[in-house]
Amino acid sequence: MPFADEIGPAGVVVVDYRSDWPGEFESLAERLRSMLGSRALAVDHVGSTSVPGLQAKDCIDVQVRVESLDEEELVRLLSASGFRCRPEAWNRVEVSSGQECRKLVFAPPVGGRTCNVHLRRGDGPNARYALLFRDYLRADDAARAGWGAFKKRLAVSVPDLMDYGQIKAPATEVLMAGAERWALDAGWSPRSAC
Repeated sequence: MPFADEIGPAGVVVVDYRSDWPGEFESLAERLRSMLGSRALAVDHVGSTSVPGLQAKDCIDVQVRVESLDEEELVRLLSASGFRCRPEAWNRVEVSSGQECRKLVFAPPVGGRTCNVHLRRGDGPNARYALLFRDYLRADDAARAGWGAFKKRLAVSVPDLMDYGQIKAPATEVLMAGAERWALDAGWSPRSAC
């Protein structure tokens, strides 16, 4: 759930792709690398804003792959710069490839650029999932166009963020079934995504 300062009056709004998103990601990535140092194995632009041409909520998703999720230390490091650990259970654990995977998700500092910073183990299936989502939609024009149109229609008819997420989750699983087929055919791996 968003913190109070993140909630806009219009609810969920999906906008056309913005060419400034990659640069905004790079600014966030540099900041995170400087905060986390060698703990950050990789900092990835993930989610819909990482896919040129894809409609998205104007919220940059960043994945930081780490060796281990030392929660106390990571929360301390990011909190020192104003990032806020999201407290909800679904921001602490997610199921990916049938496995329960730990994660941490941070909101931006108050007044900062809207973002979600996802910390995941570098070798975890949930880190792979985020990279596969991005790379599949970058590679497949029809999937990208269909996914964007779906999200835009959904946001118009279901502007509540919780309801939007509940409806989008099973649709994402259908999309990812196609992504897995694409990965197999293309010889894709998380290593090739770096």
